[in-house]
Amino acid sequence: MKLVNKIDSINSLISSFGSVLVALSGGVDSSVLLKLAVDCLGPSRVLAATTHSETSTLEEIELAARIAGICGISHEIIPISDLSIPEFAANPANRCYYCQSSRFRMLRQTADAKGFKEVLDGSNQSDQGDYRPGQKALIELGIRSPLKECGFTKDEIRQLAKSFALPNWNRPANACLSSRFPYGTPITAEDLGRVAAGEKLLHSLGLTQCRLRHHGRIARIEAPPEEFSILLDPGQRGRLVAGIKDLGYAYVTLDLQGYRTGSLNEVIKI
Repeated sequence: MKLVNKIDSINSLISSFGSVLVALSGGVDSSVLLKLAVDCLGPSRVLAATTHSETSTLEEIELAARIAGICGISHEIIPISDLSIPEFAANPANRCYYCQSSRFRMLRQTADAKGFKEVLDGSNQSDQGDYRPGQKALIELGIRSPLKECGFTKDEIRQLAKSFALPNWNRPANACLSSRFPYGTPITAEDLGRVAAGEKLLHSLGLTQCRLRHHGRIARIEAPPEEFSILLDPGQRGRLVAGIKDLGYAYVTLDLQGYRTGSLNEVIKI
């Protein structure tokens, strides 16, 4: 289906909802969904809501608020604690189910209390290939995913974001900080802070896309292979190793396979 036809399809779908709460993470997918919803329904019938927990960064919250402001609508920031969920903190392979169940139940309650009929999330067609146990929670709670339902791919969403002049149209994909921990490794607030600080250091070196995977006392760095030279530059390498070790890691390693989405899913059987 051509992009123009997909746009007609999603406009028709969103219009049929009447009023919506959009789960806004600050990422490009939910941002485009929010802009489409506002264009379809008008600002008075759309609410943007962002859950803020230990696994999200302040930069993400600030970006979500900025996007809501650009779209000219109200923005709710809902404090939650992922680590208060024992099943989540234990970090089993279906960790995301417990997170999404808690978050979207809260978003559903917010929508009901404020009179918004549907809750929307930014899942899209390109999400289909990876292991995503959180999708089960969305189905159970009746959350709608218009971008996925109408067949939008990630590339098409970025194309739309650019046409809408959204500031995050080319922002690298991100995921909550818990995705840096191998399944079975308990997640703590201290270690989440360590990962966040480590990735902030990596970005300061000029990396466009990276992850710091937490393996106990080992920090495994994923970066695009074409950017390995940044990490291997003698001056940059010394700064990186010292900075990561200052966070409490004993060893700093570079994954030669490079950055890829969901690398910690490679060791589980789906």
